[in-house]
Amino acid sequence: MAKLQNGDELIFRVAIAVPVYRLFDYLAPEQFEPTHIKPGIRLEVPFGKAKKIAFLVECVQHSDVAIGKLKRVERILDEKPLLSTKDLALLHWASRYYHHPLGEVFSAAFPVVLRQGKSVVIQAEKRYALTGAGKAIDSELLKRTPKQKSVLEKFQAHQHSLSEAELSAWNENWRTSVKQLVDRQLLQLAASSSEFGVSASESIIRNTALQCNPQQQAAITAVCDSLGQFGVFLLEGVTGSGKTEVYMQIIHTVLERGQQVLVLLPEITLTPQLEERFRQRFTVSIAISHSKLTDRQRACAWLTMQRGECSILLGTRSALFTPLKNPGLIILDEEHDASFKQQEGFRFSARDVAVVRGKLLNIPVLLGSATPALESLHNVDNKRYRLLHLPERAGDATAPVLQLLDIRNKRMQEGLSEALVAEIRKTLARNEQVLLFLNRRGFAPTLICHGCGWVARCRRCDANLVIHYDEGLLRCHHCGQEQRLIKHCPACKTGELTPLGLGTERVEKVLAELFAGKTIVRLDRDSTQRKGSLENYLQQINQGSVDIILGTQMLAKGHHFPNVTLVAILDVDSGLFSIDFHAPEKLAQMIVQVSGRAGRAEKPGRVIMQTRQPEHPLLTTLIRQGYNSFAKTALAERKDASLPPFSYQALLRAQALDAEMPKLFLHAVAELAREYTKGHTDILGPVAAPMARRAGLYRYQLLFQSSKRPELHALLNVLMPKIEKLKQAKKVRWSLDVDPVDLY
Repeated sequence: MAKLQNGDELIFRVAIAVPVYRLFDYLAPEQFEPTHIKPGIRLEVPFGKAKKIAFLVECVQHSDVAIGKLKRVERILDEKPLLSTKDLALLHWASRYYHHPLGEVFSAAFPVVLRQGKSVVIQAEKRYALTGAGKAIDSELLKRTPKQKSVLEKFQAHQHSLSEAELSAWNENWRTSVKQLVDRQLLQLAASSSEFGVSASESIIRNTALQCNPQQQAAITAVCDSLGQFGVFLLEGVTGSGKTEVYMQIIHTVLERGQQVLVLLPEITLTPQLEERFRQRFTVSIAISHSKLTDRQRACAWLTMQRGECSILLGTRSALFTPLKNPGLIILDEEHDASFKQQEGFRFSARDVAVVRGKLLNIPVLLGSATPALESLHNVDNKRYRLLHLPERAGDATAPVLQLLDIRNKRMQEGLSEALVAEIRKTLARNEQVLLFLNRRGFAPTLICHGCGWVARCRRCDANLVIHYDEGLLRCHHCGQEQRLIKHCPACKTGELTPLGLGTERVEKVLAELFAGKTIVRLDRDSTQRKGSLENYLQQINQGSVDIILGTQMLAKGHHFPNVTLVAILDVDSGLFSIDFHAPEKLAQMIVQVSGRAGRAEKPGRVIMQTRQPEHPLLTTLIRQGYNSFAKTALAERKDASLPPFSYQALLRAQALDAEMPKLFLHAVAELAREYTKGHTDILGPVAAPMARRAGLYRYQLLFQSSKRPELHALLNVLMPKIEKLKQAKKVRWSLDVDPVDLY
């Protein structure tokens, strides 16, 4: 029996992934040797009628629960912790700062396989490479077997081995073709040699670095000089200024020091393009982690970084907590992006937690963006971050010309003005590509009856159903509910149902009519659902086999389209009127990011924004003075209104099937809070959420705002345990969002 020298039983205090703000005490297992136990190991414990995986927080000698009532730990799953003491410190900080249960924070840091208590085994993936014959052969000789030809060209374009995961991300139907190419001795199994490990000292670089301009070189030198110590750098570079080259040259220096790099991206769609560039530059092993991969692939990436067998991890928000054996640098690309904020469950900001992680690890953090978040610029003003500026496009590329196109009283064809159509024709006549941006997928956002005004609404949300014409569906973009597209009005039976408003599907149809014979690609969440489809579309665009690219938000970030010389934003006005104070910032960022897709090579680019508000100050400031002037004005307005970053917010949300329960619950919380605020924190609400009903649930929210961060958190520290005990809390689903970026 596990007893201490004084005869007391040893007690394990553990965190379990359940939504309660407390830890749980268990007796140590029988025949346990206490000298080897450390916080952070995984345990299997009885919990209610089931068994759960728990994480050891500390060993104690006394419990508030009578010893006789404590259950015993059933199994110790790890001999030593999988997380370092600094990793554990980060999780404790995140739990405190976001006021989220420690067990759920711990769980978020582990891949699913390890959360389930499975063993920590890395199953090596097979890698394939070209043979000498495969490098020499002309792929045209395989034109009678197009699938094999496509796979061979993929390898010939890379000139290095590819793993099963990389091939699956490119095209899930690769196996048969690869086997056939192996049989023809054009491909072979690659040895998993040390060329993919951190130790590849003499051959870290595969291709030589590009020549940098003075501003790029200054940024590289500044970060490289600070390696081995904490500092936050904000790399503000206009789109096309060569931020990725700066990243790669700094990463090279980190790799030469035998250290690892964590690179975070806001969207899965950006991963393939950056991964491609990294693999072309570096010989070291690169791991990928995002939600489109299998649980086994993500666990493999996590473990190879944890053991130091991999040098670079490229991932989305959830990859932030991956342990690094030899940490050297953290990079967040597109740091302004709202996707870095988790919106469900453990609502952390990957950017803010990355900064804290850099401080704990004593390594630099590099934040990159053409349109930095107002919070980041505020941190530069306050000397918390150091600004590195890239004001010029790299190489011979010039900044695009921005132009407002007044469409008031103009004849429109499904969202396209005659003037814009004429500009598209001129661009296509020069064999250049056009990119059209509309941040609304589907055919049209509303189905309305021309006879009586009936509108197709979602039964479960305060939202209209969106027409998806090709699928013959009406779909809610909030809860996912679908129904067949109806032809007759259910209210007046006249049958005059009309699509109202624009969606990418609808614009695609009119483009096909206006530009017959031209190749049009639509990039949105609907058209890129199939695995590998986005990569295939991007490949077609870069090969020049696409004339017009039409898409949503996923086009705004990071993509490099050298032959796109005209970018058109079809509906810029939709972002000008919003109840959310973040909206102007998001709109300005979107305009600049989308504009950055134009004129990336030696060809000059133009950006046309269709608007009915040509004198709007946000639009005129952006066009005449640029994003920095807009940001200065926006920060001054926020300061006058005492809004973040000049104040600190936490949003308590509640929802229930009963319309009154969320309101009653939040009123009870507000009364509690007023007892403890001492007047330092404003309590605003409760009010109905902007979308008051979603997925059948009625939603309310309560906002806490304070000019001093410590006072806000002191209030939340007192409130959270008390909220759990409110009788109304059991009748609603509630959550706390610290530093909210979306007041939906």
